[in-house]
Amino acid sequence: MGAPGDSRVSDPFTLLDAAQRQLSTLLPALDAVLGNLDADAWRARPAPGEWAPVEILCHLRDEEVEDFGARLQVVVGGGTSFTPIDPEGWAVDRRYEEADPGEALGALRARRTESLRWLASLDPQALRATSRLPQGGALGGLDLLAAWVCHDRLHLAQLGATLARQWATAWPSLRVGYAGPIPYEPTGRT
Repeated sequence: MGAPGDSRVSDPFTLLDAAQRQLSTLLPALDAVLGNLDADAWRARPAPGEWAPVEILCHLRDEEVEDFGARLQVVVGGGTSFTPIDPEGWAVDRRYEEADPGEALGALRARRTESLRWLASLDPQALRATSRLPQGGALGGLDLLAAWVCHDRLHLAQLGATLARQWATAWPSLRVGYAGPIPYEPTGRT
């Protein structure tokens, strides 16, 4: 993108183009990272209180339309406020840990495809609008679009860290730490 203060940062045409390209990389990345997980690995948490891969996948699925997609539609549609969300609560209420990973990935795939189709039809100038956050303050379309890409990357990093811990835990007698610091303390499956 550009450094802070770079005029491209606030150019909706540049941001929309770059964001669409970046958002289109999530599904191939998930396919590559999650493609050969077994049933136990899908549900293994890297540490108490941390999400298992299936929970991260369900979170991405729901955030796709209930957070980023919905909020961006509010902004570009001239809405004045966002519906409150509860991603942490959803994980429990919607029983993410019990979800079928294939179904969750299929739903995310369909939702992301629709999001990309919608973004391709969007007037970039509409991203200059803002809406009110439930807790106060405003958030603009440019902010939301940039945050959406960051959200994908944060959860890809979370998945990477989770899978690194799983691999290290699977080979406890080997010096896997030679690779570098392994995220999460070794606690076994939780």
